[in-house]
Amino acid sequence: MKKHLPEQPEPIAVTVTFLEMAAPPAHYPPLPHNRQLALLKARAMPAHFYRYLMDRIGRKWHWVNALRMSDAELAKKLGEPARDIRVLYLEGIPVGMFEVAPQPPDAVELVYFGLTEAATGQGLGRWFLGAAVEAAWSRNPKRVTVQTCTLDHPAALPLYQKMGFSPVAQVKETVHPLTLGERAAILVKP
Repeated sequence: MKKHLPEQPEPIAVTVTFLEMAAPPAHYPPLPHNRQLALLKARAMPAHFYRYLMDRIGRKWHWVNALRMSDAELAKKLGEPARDIRVLYLEGIPVGMFEVAPQPPDAVELVYFGLTEAATGQGLGRWFLGAAVEAAWSRNPKRVTVQTCTLDHPAALPLYQKMGFSPVAQVKETVHPLTLGERAAILVKP
């Protein structure tokens, strides 16, 4: 029997936690052993590849904001010279990404950080977050910020705190999930 999918998913109430780090960690997690890893800085990333990563990494967690950007908005964002997007490859396959950007006047924001479902649970998260934090601190800000919400992986908030981030605020928001049709229209463009 074919399962009927709702046309418009119900909005989801979430709690967003804002975190800050006021000084770089004394030590960064070591690179995992016996893994063929490459962390590459993306230059002139095409919008379709960015959307692919957002979908593959963030679908389960309802990362929809960047997917809903128009082509022009996304091209402008991806073209910002101060924006740093890095893609993690495992055995030659893209399995994660992070994005850092200035947050005037004196901060750098870890805008996105995540791994695909296939890469989760393989001991990469701590090292990969350390690489993202190190990239943020390389810009010499006074603080590094990140936010997470109750839809993100259950280990996200504890991992940020273990890395040295401290919660500074919380807000209630509503996430409006994409329908399958909206997702398809975004990801499959002529």
